[in-house]
Amino acid sequence: MITEADEALLRRAIAIAARAVVLGDAPYGSLLAGPDGGVLAEAHNTVRRDDDITAHPELKLARWAARELDPDAAARTTMYTSCRPCGMCGGGIVRSGIGRVVYALSTEQLVALNPESGAWPVVAQEGPALYEEARTPVEAYYRSR
Repeated sequence: MITEADEALLRRAIAIAARAVVLGDAPYGSLLAGPDGGVLAEAHNTVRRDDDITAHPELKLARWAARELDPDAAARTTMYTSCRPCGMCGGGIVRSGIGRVVYALSTEQLVALNPESGAWPVVAQEGPALYEEARTPVEAYYRSR
């Protein structure tokens, strides 16, 4: 359930997105808030500026959380973001341990506003293959921990 406090933080994420446009960047902004609603970190999309396809604000904040917060603290945080995180960012969010994500625009709403954003092709993937060879380094790593 999205509260008034959530809406206020979402408005801040939207303001970060608007500021990104003024700076010449893509219109996406996010922030990470602690359990008390205090803002811990903010980011906006810098894919073009940094020439880095991974420079989405959600992934930047997931990396920040994984680096700066212990797992218990990360689990108590909420990410507020102007658009629903993409698959790449979603994976980073899961791995970072962030506890909750609240977003303003759905993927479908974003695509309706910018059809180009939904034009990503499906990349063919094949596998699994070479199980016996591939398992050796994985087993060695997890046995040594």
